[in-house]
Amino acid sequence: MSIRTGRPPEHADHRALPRSDRTRFPWRILLHPLRRPSSWLLRKRYDLHVHGAHLVPSDGPVLLAANHVGVLDGPLLAIFTPRPVHVFTKEEMFDGPIGRFLRLSGQIRLDRFHPDPGAVKSMMRVLRDGACGGIFPEGRRGNGELERFHRGAAYFALASGAPVVPVVFFGTRDPGGRSGSLPHRGARIDVVFGAPYTVPAVPWPRTREQVEHTSMLLREHLLVHLASAKALTGRDLPGPLPPGDLDPDPATGVTDQGAP
Repeated sequence: MSIRTGRPPEHADHRALPRSDRTRFPWRILLHPLRRPSSWLLRKRYDLHVHGAHLVPSDGPVLLAANHVGVLDGPLLAIFTPRPVHVFTKEEMFDGPIGRFLRLSGQIRLDRFHPDPGAVKSMMRVLRDGACGGIFPEGRRGNGELERFHRGAAYFALASGAPVVPVVFFGTRDPGGRSGSLPHRGARIDVVFGAPYTVPAVPWPRTREQVEHTSMLLREHLLVHLASAKALTGRDLPGPLPPGDLDPDPATGVTDQGAP
């Protein structure tokens, strides 16, 4: 039986579109018991610093939107967010034994290349139940500068009314390191949470123009937070991945000009 954190919004309706009344809340069997020992292990291996955790609302629905530079980003988001968080994870990660671990730790399987109503309903279930979800708007690991920004974060903000908390990771990949590499032992890692950004919930049907406009506003908020995080930590991001190391990802995000 899953344990839920947070308080459902007063008027949450699981039968509103997209419906989530027939979607179960993600499993949390491993999410709660593993957070503390995982935190201890990571702090033992790395010089780990968490900033601004108090900015994450303590209850009610929250969506974390993070940059994506290394393989540690997802685990760090799940372990060091003050509340248990259910993060969209690419379906390729669910192959083999690690897939069972991800399911039991509450992560949400996502098909990035095709419409995935099951994943959408799972995230809506989380948010409508007053819990915490996570998303990487860039869609894949890269330089972490938010040059690519998919529209999912904006869609869920509009559909649920959940505040979006920006998160920036520094040090989760060494400069020049490959996408699947871990930082060297003793590396400094900074996790920087930012101020929530809230847009009014919009009932179905939400238009493409509404999602596009909100995506641009949300990306600007995350870029401002990225600049502030660089100033706060004195850190910079690791730069591009080695040639040929970019994970395939659909070109559906907004850019500086708002085009895919």
